[in-house]
Amino acid sequence: MHSEVVASRSADQRDSSRESRNGNSPQLDAVSLAIIQQLQEDGRRPYAAIGKAVGLSEAAVRQRVQKLLDQGVMQIVAVTDPLTVGFRRQAMVGINVEGDVESIADALTAMSEVEYVVMTAGSFDILAEIVCEDDDHLLDVINKRIRALPGVRSTESFVYLKLKKQTYMWGTR
Repeated sequence: MHSEVVASRSADQRDSSRESRNGNSPQLDAVSLAIIQQLQEDGRRPYAAIGKAVGLSEAAVRQRVQKLLDQGVMQIVAVTDPLTVGFRRQAMVGINVEGDVESIADALTAMSEVEYVVMTAGSFDILAEIVCEDDDHLLDVINKRIRALPGVRSTESFVYLKLKKQTYMWGTR
């Protein structure tokens, strides 16, 4: 397990996400981006060390980090390897929807096994990442819960065989 700073777009932040598409997102200056980069390298890095790297006092860094957290720009979380904590099956599920895509996306976000939901253009209306204990659990989630949602027309599952790369470093590119 390690600590990471990740971009945050939960269901509670949909409104702020819409605002950012309309140009009302928080403006991040070079110092805020540098703070994010420092935390992405080590989410437990002391504020004093970050301050030294970016040219601010520890108190100023603490205030900036809190503002970034409050604005939903980032989260500081412990990222685990699902295999080491008992979740042996992961899959990406492509979902085709008839009708309102957002209502299906909202229902998916309420499922604890669903880690990632994105509405897409292309072959699928929604992509959802599922993390389960085993194949039986995955089958239950897909067959009895996702396919049972009114408006789900079809699903296609892409079971992960091996995870080669998982990073959250896009925040300052």
